[in-house]
Amino acid sequence: MPAEIILQQIPDAAAFLDMREQLATVRATLAERESELAQIRAQLKTFEGRYLRQVGILYAELDELEARIAEREVALYDSDSARRRAEETRQRAQETHDAAFGEAREAEEFDPPLSLKALFRDVAKRIHPDFARDDAEQKHFTLLMARANQAYGHGDIETLQRLLDDHREINAFIAGEGAAAEMLRIGRQIRHAERDIVTLDTELHTLLASDIAHLHLDAEAAAREHRDLLTELATSLREQIADAQSRFQLVDRQISGLGR
Repeated sequence: MPAEIILQQIPDAAAFLDMREQLATVRATLAERESELAQIRAQLKTFEGRYLRQVGILYAELDELEARIAEREVALYDSDSARRRAEETRQRAQETHDAAFGEAREAEEFDPPLSLKALFRDVAKRIHPDFARDDAEQKHFTLLMARANQAYGHGDIETLQRLLDDHREINAFIAGEGAAAEMLRIGRQIRHAERDIVTLDTELHTLLASDIAHLHLDAEAAAREHRDLLTELATSLREQIADAQSRFQLVDRQISGLGR
């Protein structure tokens, strides 16, 4: 129903206009938070990709060598402590290998289950920008659709279900036309947007507190000093790998000398 007709049905038209203005304001804030989080997430993802290519694979190589050394030392020392160390270093090697190579493998193997595809289609049928009633709703639906696409790409059923439930609550559970129904819908939309802002603020805080975010800050600080932190880390790791290779060969010679 057009806003002009609704205004004629509301005794306190000013209150209705205030609600619409509040909704527009909170949605604008939500869009800013979404944009900020998306930019930081993309920036950190790009940096993480560079880190994995330059440094992560070297950590994986070093830990694999350390695991092989520890496993060979079991044959050399034949002790419980040697066996425990071999188990611990092998587990660490597996973890660093998964960290360095797991993301690319998961991306290749990602095959959304039928339930996720069906849920995404259900959400898209309701919040696609083509179904918006006006320009303001089209902008909001565009934001929601971007969130749905991201959730689908990460297999995030919880977010998709929440988007669907929100839409149903606003448009199905509050049925009917007229001023009362419209004000209820606006009130629910305001509360949903405020809730989503809190959720995004929490996500942003968690993201900025992550190890990769701290490393990114260190890399930026190094860059201001005309240094490349990742290149420095890679150089140090190559030196450690060379040392580990020498230690592995030494242990191998010791075992061969014992005839084992």
